[in-house]
Amino acid sequence: MNTHAKGFFITTIGVLFVVPDSLYVRLIEAEPLVTAFWRGMSSGLLILLGLLALQGTKGFRPALTTGWPSVAYIVLIASTAPAFVLAITNTSVANVVLIFASMPIFAAIFSWIFLGEGIGLRMIVTIVAVILGLGIIAYGSSENEIASWKGDLWAVYVCIAYAGAITAIRVGKDVSMIPAVPVAYIGAALVLMPFASPWEIFMEQWVLILGHGMFIAVATCLLAMGPRYISSAEVSLLILLESVLAPLLVWAWIGEDPGRWALVGGVIVIGALLVSNLVVLLRRAD
Repeated sequence: MNTHAKGFFITTIGVLFVVPDSLYVRLIEAEPLVTAFWRGMSSGLLILLGLLALQGTKGFRPALTTGWPSVAYIVLIASTAPAFVLAITNTSVANVVLIFASMPIFAAIFSWIFLGEGIGLRMIVTIVAVILGLGIIAYGSSENEIASWKGDLWAVYVCIAYAGAITAIRVGKDVSMIPAVPVAYIGAALVLMPFASPWEIFMEQWVLILGHGMFIAVATCLLAMGPRYISSAEVSLLILLESVLAPLLVWAWIGEDPGRWALVGGVIVIGALLVSNLVVLLRRAD
């Protein structure tokens, strides 16, 4: 297997492990902050134990001493743990993951601001189409009993935070940020602990909590490894799998109807990104 195929395979598996994330948030019966605590603590501890077993403590120092990129990455990733749960608990899963599909747009804007990378006509057209799609999703939230603009805003924040974290990784690209992930997740859980009562829930639902943490831990590590071997366009296309599969999984498992406007807006967002990234790949093929 060549490096490109390896990167494609690892990234695909990583995306598939992300898909059940929103379903676990739905299935765990707890207050949002309790679910957020265990989402961060369980996945953070599993990643930490894996890193210590494979490489000891030698990888932590570079990841934590790269200056503002490591600080920005840790703070942004830490903030996504509670924000994701608040998004899922306040709006439909379909709205959340379809909004997440717009992440490459925010990443392009941050790359323009912080890395000086230009935004061409193709990206401008894509941004306009994605904004239109997000507007339709937001409009549909007023007509769907499950959806709410409050959850949509949390989803937009998570999208922006992840895009900022990706930009921070690119600034410090010579250093692996995987060791910073457990610091972020466990740190977020410790901040939430005074506002949550997590221990009773763990005793009752430890299978779901540990399963949730395992999926997040595996997905996080694979998505930090795979994209090193394939292009950003290919990564963006693969990540769109979550936006398609996650609402279908929740719909099939617990019967959560995404609503017509979420589907219409989602088709526009995913379609715009699909066409945009296919254009990039076809140009490179020539």
